[in-house]
Amino acid sequence: MAENIRLEVVTPEKSVVSENAQIVMAPGSLGEFGVLSGHTPFLTTLKTGSLKYQDESGRERFVFVSSGFAEALPDRVTVLAESAERRKDIDPVRAQEAADRAQKRLQSEDKDVDFIRAKAALLRAVSRLQLIETR
Repeated sequence: MAENIRLEVVTPEKSVVSENAQIVMAPGSLGEFGVLSGHTPFLTTLKTGSLKYQDESGRERFVFVSSGFAEALPDRVTVLAESAERRKDIDPVRAQEAADRAQKRLQSEDKDVDFIRAKAALLRAVSRLQLIETR
């Protein structure tokens, strides 16, 4: 049986995940990557999306991550994210409201709207909504 790796997902405010995992799949800025025990060390940037891992018992777990960095070592994966939430902690009403607000800003004719920030907010909200719909 393969050894587990330690998964740490942290934000500037809190630790979101700190447990052993069989495999970790994360949204790297150059594409999704996977890490098993014994992986070659690397450091990469993350994009907004879903981090998936199998816990020690083999159950799939999901975490929303919004930008940041991931470091893979042979025995551990450390994710430093701007924001992160376990799927079970995502409030679908709040996520939908955030998506609606961002969409409204993008459709606005107001010249003071920061469209880059509005697009980023929409991506975060849509990613959260997609994650809670994942089976």
